[in-house]
Amino acid sequence: MNRLFCFGLGYTALTLARRLIAEGWSIAGTTRTADKRARLAAAGIEVHPFDRDRPLAHAAAALEGTTHLLTSIPPDEAGDAVLDHHLAELRACATLQWVGYLGTTGVYGDRGGAWVDESAPVTPSMPRTRRRAAAEDRWRRSGLPVHVFRLAGIYGPGRNALDAVRAGTVRRIVKPGQVFGRVHVDDIVQVLRASIARPDPGAIYNVADDEPAPPQ
Repeated sequence: MNRLFCFGLGYTALTLARRLIAEGWSIAGTTRTADKRARLAAAGIEVHPFDRDRPLAHAAAALEGTTHLLTSIPPDEAGDAVLDHHLAELRACATLQWVGYLGTTGVYGDRGGAWVDESAPVTPSMPRTRRRAAAEDRWRRSGLPVHVFRLAGIYGPGRNALDAVRAGTVRRIVKPGQVFGRVHVDDIVQVLRASIARPDPGAIYNVADDEPAPPQ
């Protein structure tokens, strides 16, 4: 049986997990909060607590049988917590066929509106995106079958401008000429599933809608 383990059962990972559960996959992963652990367990997901200060308990057992791994936990100032705590166990996981790292197009830095593709140099300009670039590089050099997905701004059900309008939290930022790349969560899931179907370790994919748009 295929088994997906997600470090970080957040918005995108859960969208993928729900699709795969419907196809008979076994799903496991991590979260930081007890209330979320209970909700996910009720949905049939095996859940483990994890964060920088709380590594996986019995990591080898938790990862046993994992065929596919997805990580969406951003690095902190100390580095990538997953690699810092569990690289040895991941390397020892003999069943592991595919690893997906969810990163950000922010690693390209400010290009003044110019287009980039996967061959463009990584030139992060902020501390947060420099940490992202360093973590991405560590994953690619980990010896694992890693695929990097550089995501634009994510939107979808429950996470979009219309929901913000309804909640009264929307902010309208108008700056002539400024545009942003975005991507629908369903499109991210489609890309991840296509990669799972045809693994290509070492590959990098920019995942974004066809046309950037201004925030308003």
